[in-house]
Formats: sequence, C-alpha cells, structure tokens
Amino acid sequence: MLFVRLFSAFALVVVLSYSITPVVAGSVREPVWAGKFYPAEPKKLDAQISRLCDQAVSDSPLLFDQGSLRALILPHAGYIFSGRTAAHAARVLQKGMFDKVILIGPDHNIGFEGGVISDVSAYHTPLGDIPIHPDAGILLKNKDLFQSNSASDEAEHSLEVVLPFLQHLLGRFSLVPIVLGPGRTKAVAEAILHLLDSRTLLVISSDLSHYLPYAAAKKRDFATLNAILDLDATGLDKKNSACGKYGIQVLIGLASQQHWTPVLLNYSNSGDTAGQKEKVVGYGAIAFFQEKDASVLHKSAGLTKKQGQVIVQLARQTLVKSLGESPDPADEQLLAKKLQDQVFTSKRATFVTLNSNGRLRGCIGSLSAQRTLVEDVRVNVLHAAYRDSRFYPLKKEELDRISIEVSILTPPVTLEYTGPADLLRKLRPHIDGVILRQGIHSSTYLPQVWEQLPDAEQFLSRLCLKANLPSDAWRTEKLEVQVYQVQHFNE
Repeated sequence: MLFVRLFSAFALVVVLSYSITPVVAGSVREPVWAGKFYPAEPKKLDAQISRLCDQAVSDSPLLFDQGSLRALILPHAGYIFSGRTAAHAARVLQKGMFDKVILIGPDHNIGFEGGVISDVSAYHTPLGDIPIHPDAGILLKNKDLFQSNSASDEAEHSLEVVLPFLQHLLGRFSLVPIVLGPGRTKAVAEAILHLLDSRTLLVISSDLSHYLPYAAAKKRDFATLNAILDLDATGLDKKNSACGKYGIQVLIGLASQQHWTPVLLNYSNSGDTAGQKEKVVGYGAIAFFQEKDASVLHKSAGLTKKQGQVIVQLARQTLVKSLGESPDPADEQLLAKKLQDQVFTSKRATFVTLNSNGRLRGCIGSLSAQRTLVEDVRVNVLHAAYRDSRFYPLKKEELDRISIEVSILTPPVTLEYTGPADLLRKLRPHIDGVILRQGIHSSTYLPQVWEQLPDAEQFLSRLCLKANLPSDAWRTEKLEVQVYQVQHFNE
C-alpha cells in the first residue's frame, strides 16, 4: 500500500483503514478518495453538497457578477471538516458560467518541483466524467515546468476532493488539472496566463494551518488570509501558513498583474465543524473578481446580513452613550461578544449616515482603511452626529427620530478617462461611489446618492459644487476621478 501523507490528522485516521487502488483505468483517472473524504454514492454525494451549499447561501450574501469572477481558493479536506467552507463557492458560481477550469492543488505524496499534469483524457468522480481540456497538453509541452506522473495520480487528493463541488455548481466543463510543487511560480503563472479568458475559471485547492490549537490556528490563518487579501505573496512564506501556498502565490501573481480583487467568502477550521479543538486544520474560501467589472467588494466587504446588523448596533450604542444614555447591560454584553468576530478587527473604511424622519441629519466617513471596522464606525458615527458642518450638533431629544446607515467601502480606484463623454460612459450609476479632486478641492458621493441623482451629468455637476468647484468643472477641467463600491446596512 502506498504511504500517504495527509493534511488532516482526522482524515488520516480514516484513510489508513483503506488501501489505495489503481486510479488510471485506460485513459480515465478514477477516484481514489470517494467513500473516504466524500460519499461514493452519487445521490448521497449530490445531496450532501446541496445541503452544504443551501446553508452557505442562506447564511451569507450572494455575490454573482456574471463575467467578472476570475478565480477561487477552496479547501480540500474531508467534507465533514471543510465542506462548510467549500460550499461558499455557491455564492459566486452558477451553472454554465465557465467552460474550462484550471485546477491547481498541492503535492502531498511524491515530492517534485514544478507541476504535474495527468496524462489522461478525463477525470471521473461519482457525479460523472470531466474531460481534460487540450490546454493540458499545451502545458505538458513545456518540459521545464510540467510533467506527467502516474504515482501522483494514484494518491493525490487535493484536486479530486474539489471536483464534485465544481460539477454540482457549474455543470459541464473541461479540466486542466495541475498538482504543483515548489519551484518557478512566476513562470507557472506566465504559462497559465496565456490560457485564461472570460470562460475560464482558475481554482486553487488549499487548506490553511495544520495541527495548531484552536486559538493559535485562527490567529495564524487570519494572518494568512489578510496576506492573500492584500495580494502579498511573501505573507505565505511563514511556516505552516497554507499547504497550497505555491498555487496561491501563482494566483497572487496573476491577480496583481491582472487587477483582480479578492473577497473573503468564508473561514472555518476543523474545530468548528467535526474535530477536536486541540489540533485543528484551517479552511478558507476566497473569490477573485476583475476590478474593472466587479460590483462586488474587496476585503472590506463580504459581511453577512447578521454581521452588518452588529455594526449598525455598534453605531447605535456609541451614539446612545455619547448622549449620556445607558444601554441595556445585557445588550451591551451580547454586542461585545459578537464584536470579537475576527471580521470586525480588520482595517476598513466606512461612512455613517444619520437620517431624521427620512431626511439627512449627518454623514461623515473615511475613504481609506486606517482603523479597524469597529474603531472606524465608532469615530464616524460621532463625527456624523456632532461634526458635520451642514448641521448643528445632535441633541438627546432627537435620538428617537434618528435612523442609522453604515456603509463599508472598497479601496478607491483611479478611473482613467479621455474626456467628459468618456467619463459618462465609464461611470456606473447605483454601483460606483465617486470621488472628485482638483488641488485642495475634493468631494465624494456614496453610490446611494444615485437614487436622488440618477442622471450622471447632474450627479457630476452637484459633486463639483460640493467640492467648491464650478458645476461644469467635470466638463471643462481634467479632474482626478476615483470610484469605489460599498456594502451598506440599515437599522
């Protein structure tokens, strides 16, 4: 029996009770891990994936944006451990979105440099055959980077475990399967770049840290996730960061070059799902979107509705305290517990809007992420209440009439344009927030303002006036224009 070194100690216990059978029957790679990491019976497998995906979609916002999704990072442990996180792919994938998937997973068994590509015509799973795309043969012609290796086919699980999720969500597609060892990640990224188009999805299969205690694992994993979200490939050089770090570094290189924006979909570890907390394995799901097309958000977004309401409650509680009122102690304690979630400790840029009986009563925020989400909301709700120069400071007797909206911003991106007509073409009403700058003059409107000013020309003219510029400055002057998107939550 082949010796197999696995990521998960929990999965290892299961696997050692089985022998590994040959996987290449003719020109089809047969599944090795069906019945071990996931159900071998098609109906049970499909039902388990459906259940996991339905739960992911019900708990979190959908981020469908046809044509802009470029890549995913998904975990590859047994479904009882990592399936809950892998299922968050259902938030960004629909049947027929892609014709080809380039799937890159790490080598756990053989030890080699560069990439291994199966020399077969199809991969088989309990959900059916996945044909190998001709691009796999193109890559194999580059002998310096890629090779075939039947021993890897006979043992590796990092590709196989991800495939049923992709089959369930995408339907039919062809596959370029790559098992990647250490080596020339920049050269691998360059080779893959030539195979990418709007109908190709790049998927990196990777788990995060292994065998750390629960609290230490979360700390290590969020450092790794933040490095990925910052497109910092060096952040994966730390020991025990991610088993698929070479594939992730390939993705980071491509994302940096092609201006893809990462969005954290979900994090969990085996201590959250089906394992003990003494030694856990971490799992993350991250989607990458084309910046110029994406109406979804950067790492400063992706909050669930429940998390958004926590942030709004924080703003309300901060405002109540500032007016000398005392929040209910039980509510205050519960909110403090909810705010321990790691998502609230990362740096975010926010705007807080106060309305009184439906009329604007104050709106102030940050355009760059300098503080944690919690700190930024606390600062901006007080500034909106007391420092918006358009209004007098908020009084206690107004509190019951005030409603609060919190907007979480993506990092602003410069919008290149050749003239006023080109600027009008490139602005996206109801999607883009806009920043105008000229010298010391600047102003911004959140995307929500499009509801009051749906005409783009009027929108820009009013924005110029807000910046103390002539209303037609956007026509007559070359202004610096930046755009961003928001996720907003109301009471």
